[in-house]
Amino acid sequence: MKIVRWVGAMCFVLSFSASARAQINPQYQFPLAADGREAVTPTVGDSSQPVAGSSDQESAPAQGTASSKWPAGAPTKDAYGKAYKHVSQVYYHEWSWESGVYAGGGTGLGSSHTTQFFVVGLHVGKVLTRDHFPGIIHGNFEFGGEFIPVYELFTINQQNAPQNVYGVSVKPVILRWNLVSWDRFVPFFQLAGGFLITNSPVPPGHTSAFNFTPQGGFGFNIFTKPGQAVKTEFIFGHISNASLGTANPGYNSLFIFELGYEWLHGWRHH
Repeated sequence: MKIVRWVGAMCFVLSFSASARAQINPQYQFPLAADGREAVTPTVGDSSQPVAGSSDQESAPAQGTASSKWPAGAPTKDAYGKAYKHVSQVYYHEWSWESGVYAGGGTGLGSSHTTQFFVVGLHVGKVLTRDHFPGIIHGNFEFGGEFIPVYELFTINQQNAPQNVYGVSVKPVILRWNLVSWDRFVPFFQLAGGFLITNSPVPPGHTSAFNFTPQGGFGFNIFTKPGQAVKTEFIFGHISNASLGTANPGYNSLFIFELGYEWLHGWRHH
């Protein structure tokens, strides 16, 4: 059953969009921007220097160089006139937003190891800030949410009888930090909170069918086409009814792996 769930989940994600069939390979290149777009060309002989007469402290790569993989029609400066250094900044900038679909599964940890999880969900998020901080933590803040119409728990109860529980989950709060120091590879880490409603109490017993789902995690997006990316996410969470039921054993810790596809919006215009 586990294998069937995982294979079904992956097929669902890959078949959701024909664009998800794009393969990441060395031959893939982003098209250069069309003629006439706003561009910042480094001074001759030193590609790291800003354009003469410009107030920018950083300049975008020159067209035609190995590092200039800017998508067609995309800006090379942010809304404040600062030049982008990486393709990832074109997609993840202030007020851009993303939407996506994903599926995944996992298992309980420690005393919850007899429980497995399967999820299918929808994600949406919006970048709310400019880029901040230096080095590898250079990035921006994104606020998002998720709706998970398929949330299955397969567990063994106290009588060692298998039991499937089905539910719906909502994450109204996702606080994510996107790291934009790479071109087509965008790591992120996040904290999230939500709730889970099931058709019977979880864990089995005198507990509750309504539970809270605080969690944290990390992952990364890899762009396969302009404005489209494969998302991989690793989640460590907790399920608890906050004493709404007679008992509150909860699932103290769980791990879920998710694979999805993302679409970035608003990156062609600021």
